Amino acid sequence: MQDQFIKRKLGESLSTNMDVSSVFSDTVQDLDRAKEELERNYSLGKIFYDKADLGLAEEHFKKALQYVQIPRDIFVQFKILGFLIRICHERMDSSCVTELVDKSEQLIEQAARQLGFLSGEYFYNCGMIKSYHLDYSASKDILEIAIKQAKIENDYELQAKCLLALAKANFHLKNFDSALDYINHLTQLLAVIDKSYLCGSMYLLSGNIYLDLDQYEKAEKFFQMACVHLRGKHCWNLIGYIYVSRGKIYKKKGEYGTALTYFNLAKDVTDTKVFKRLTLLVQSEIEDVTDSNVDIYLDRVNRKIVERTLGTIDFKHRFVLLEILFLLANNVGTYFDKDVLAKRIWKDNYNPLIHDKLIYTSISRLRKLIEPPKGGTKRRYIVRGKDGYTFCSSRKVRFYLEDNSFNAASTLSDLEIGSPI
Repeated sequence: MQDQFIKRKLGESLSTNMDVSSVFSDTVQDLDRAKEELERNYSLGKIFYDKADLGLAEEHFKKALQYVQIPRDIFVQFKILGFLIRICHERMDSSCVTELVDKSEQLIEQAARQLGFLSGEYFYNCGMIKSYHLDYSASKDILEIAIKQAKIENDYELQAKCLLALAKANFHLKNFDSALDYINHLTQLLAVIDKSYLCGSMYLLSGNIYLDLDQYEKAEKFFQMACVHLRGKHCWNLIGYIYVSRGKIYKKKGEYGTALTYFNLAKDVTDTKVFKRLTLLVQSEIEDVTDSNVDIYLDRVNRKIVERTLGTIDFKHRFVLLEILFLLANNVGTYFDKDVLAKRIWKDNYNPLIHDKLIYTSISRLRKLIEPPKGGTKRRYIVRGKDGYTFCSSRKVRFYLEDNSFNAASTLSDLEIGSPI
């Protein structure tokens, strides 16, 4: 585009007998002014983005796009599109996200044709585009190529971005050990280079990893570090998400009052007109923990439950017991006899010599796990009748992380506002 612009100006000068040297000088000055306007608006966009003023950030990023010269500014354009994608995603404007991702894909194809050398930055953007489509496995593979190339090029900032993006991809793939390993490498790199803008996102991601691992003290430590870092930078775009994550710690522990405090803090600091995705997330969490009628929360994906008085109970190594609980809880009021339980749980035809003791022992173990120790013989959750076992119809069950009741990621990509660009 830059070369074409110069050729067009020179062609106009020849056709009108204008001084070629004068036209060339003016053309160079125009390009310099365009570069200055690009840098100015891009810098302002990033400032407003950090300050959580996404409206002004979007305005300056769009202005910056008007001054992009290809191929000179091709990777700057990728960055601008990345910011705009995240802004539109937070606004839950799926059509805008789709349009911007399409532009990014067209740009990556253009880069492959026009650039003489496919750099680490090129592969990094290829990997990020895959993540926009939630294809984290492909994203991870491409980002590994990107970081190898970035090391060859001695581009430390790009290495840092690749490490954070790789950690996020592995987190989404539930490869927590790999995610933490990439974060450890990123921590070491950030101790050498001054790219602290990545720290807030890194701490938040670390906290969310430990939250998924049920290591609540470590999760809280990293969420606190994220808050301190962002406060030091006067950067507020992630603060609401950090409060939500801190609330989730106490929700998973069954401490709903403390969880509600953090969710309300997130609500108070959130601009509902701009942060629509965060607003819906906060609303969903508040409704979840303030439902005083819920007796037990069941999470099949992570194999755990939260009972009102007992708190979180881990079922990761109790697969059969979890399957019995979900079968009964999903069919409240329906009685399951031994024949049906043998077929549904153990995938076998009922044999009294095998299954009578097996079923009795499994139900007994399940009751000991989930029944609050209140004494007496009345069962709170699992009831036995003449037709078999059933889940008590007077108890309210809520399923989460499986029914996707909150689906703020209904847009094309599941991006956090602080994910690497």
